[in-house]
Amino acid sequence: MSAYDELLARGRLDENVPLAGYTTYRFGGPARYMVVAEDGDDVAAAGSLARDEGLPLLALGRGSNLVIADEGFPGVVIRAGAGLSRLELVADGVVVAGAGHPLPLLARQTVRAGRGGLEFYAGIPGSVGGAIRMNAGCHGSETSEWLITARVIDLAGGGDGERTPEELGLSYRHSDLGDDDFVVEARFGTVDIVPSDGEETIREISRWRREHQPGGTLNAGSVFKNPPGDHAGRLIDAAGLKGMRIGGAEVSERHANFFLAHPGATARDVYLLVAEVRRRVLASSGVDLTPEIRFAGEFE
Repeated sequence: MSAYDELLARGRLDENVPLAGYTTYRFGGPARYMVVAEDGDDVAAAGSLARDEGLPLLALGRGSNLVIADEGFPGVVIRAGAGLSRLELVADGVVVAGAGHPLPLLARQTVRAGRGGLEFYAGIPGSVGGAIRMNAGCHGSETSEWLITARVIDLAGGGDGERTPEELGLSYRHSDLGDDDFVVEARFGTVDIVPSDGEETIREISRWRREHQPGGTLNAGSVFKNPPGDHAGRLIDAAGLKGMRIGGAEVSERHANFFLAHPGATARDVYLLVAEVRRRVLASSGVDLTPEIRFAGEFE
């Protein structure tokens, strides 16, 4: 049985699926295929489907740092289903979380269980899989500090195994994971805490977000990585780019490293704005900013 037939028989495969509702920007075209994976076998079958038809792969989490092209993604999108979104609290402070588990929920659940260290995830609207891929972090903490191992399936070669932070090549907002790698689950270490202390930390993170970030808007979080010793938002502001707009995409007046999507905005508007802001910051400061958000599909 082909991978296509296998996934179809399991009820895991859909075709020409609109992706706008799966990203925080709420725009973008359809996926050629979408596989909602409930276990590692589904993930492996999705990789086989992509190889059989010569198509690219895209791991889709909560879409909080992703821009899908207006024409869509001409490949296989893999999204973690409920089976890959579980949470288990095991012995010695170890937490096992599936790729699709939301980071803010992970922070609150572990705190309620008296396990600390992951409170910073309350400020990151992503999923566990995305946190591993980007070594997500904020408020002085990042994923690599608490990750023990991640189970990764190599969709090109078929390998399936645990990788340590060192083997993942984790550094500031970076991992060595490629498009053919899919994070299935992760094991985190935690420390004992008083739940009320952790809850206060989460409240402080939530207050900071309300005060400093543009709430109630369509955005994808931080657009650029912070360069060493500086902040992307400061450089964009210093270049006089707050409020700059291309089509329906605008540099936030509140935080210059957030780009907002107004009604009628397109993925290409965001793409062009990112490119133009990067060009102008390089011209004004000599710093070449590196995008933190990902673009999937054709933009040129």
